[in-house]
Amino acid sequence: MSRRVVITGLGCVTPLGRSLSESWGNLLSSKNGLTPITSLPNYNEDYKPREKSIPSTITVGKIPENFQDENPAINKLLFTSQDERRTSSFIKLALRTTYEALHNAGLLNPNDITINTSLCNLDHFGCLIGSGIGSIQDIYQTSLQFHNDNKRINPYFVPKILTNMAAGNVSIKFNLRGLSHSVSTACATGNNSIGDAFNFIRLGMQDICVAGASETSLHPLSLAGFIRAKSITTNGISRPFDTQRSGFVLGEGCGMIVMESLEHAQKRNANIISELVGYGLSSDACHITSPPADGNGAKRAIEMALKTARLEPTDVDYVNAHATSTLLGDKAECLAVASALLPGRSKSKPLYISSNKGAIGHLLGAAGAVESIFTICSLKDDKMPHTLNLNNVLTLENNEADKLHFIRDKPIVGANPKYALCNSFGFGGVNTSLLFKKWEGS
Repeated sequence: MSRRVVITGLGCVTPLGRSLSESWGNLLSSKNGLTPITSLPNYNEDYKPREKSIPSTITVGKIPENFQDENPAINKLLFTSQDERRTSSFIKLALRTTYEALHNAGLLNPNDITINTSLCNLDHFGCLIGSGIGSIQDIYQTSLQFHNDNKRINPYFVPKILTNMAAGNVSIKFNLRGLSHSVSTACATGNNSIGDAFNFIRLGMQDICVAGASETSLHPLSLAGFIRAKSITTNGISRPFDTQRSGFVLGEGCGMIVMESLEHAQKRNANIISELVGYGLSSDACHITSPPADGNGAKRAIEMALKTARLEPTDVDYVNAHATSTLLGDKAECLAVASALLPGRSKSKPLYISSNKGAIGHLLGAAGAVESIFTICSLKDDKMPHTLNLNNVLTLENNEADKLHFIRDKPIVGANPKYALCNSFGFGGVNTSLLFKKWEGS
């Protein structure tokens, strides 16, 4: 018999804030975390000379420069001089965010970054952290120096760029001796990391895990690439679900979740935040960047999540959508959600849906991790966030969009959602869905 999996700790750094409380509060308050590219401190040096490829009209979701913890003593432990030399930005971000999640879970010794071993067995503590791109900055800079100046390669070059090095460094820093696992499935990375941890725990392979994804890929090369692929909007506004949507805004960030078996959490008297009950995934097998028009792949991922959770479509109250603000993607996802979750639903039980990307942009590999955290907070606080910049809702065949309750203008408070779905989809046709349940006691 599989074990139940619960959430006991959360941590994130996003364009809306350097902590969970700051990011969640600003999201609910309609704050916009997107900034003009011209406001970046390195704009004149790195971006303006490439204006032919990177228009000055775009915006980005930049995380706060001072994303470190407020406690200087903790920062010295998290980022030693050796860490500063040997790790890249996406690894540092993972270290900082993991600390917040572990602290939030009540696992750390006071005023320290060491785990209280009376609460858990570190041999059974897994670490699952992915990244969509890793350190494009180090690859770009080292390539230039190697080609133009024939400089010797930094001995830490390879450890800085490998996507699994976030998980490796976090495991070392916090002495997590269970499995070390790294997923890289483009923009589905965060959800796949969390889903894999779910399976490892429920199958008894681990008792507790920290899972998530980290992404710091704001760079002229990545921006130029996504612009060339016609993925990014050049007007600077992310409009998920809107008839005027024209592409996503590139962002960066990190989200980490502490997950454990229900028995393990109860044994240590943990504060349980939510329960993860379902996980679904599928492949479009269609196109490297575009989904099938009918959203069939996404639909199958949603249906698998329901099957895993042994729930009916009508049990789902809220969908935190992937919805990046692209013309094809948003429509396909809405069709998938409508097809998978609307049948049999009465008018008295609306299906709420929103996207966080109007406020934070698209965090690539970290998107699902951060959005899963916001989904969990929606259940915990009974506040479903709205979609920023949603003025005119897209239309669907057979008026299916009219049956979806798009949350806009302000959060929905007091609806008491019990089950919430978080979707993430990635280039290559990867589809993932996580199904969370409000914690109401065992």
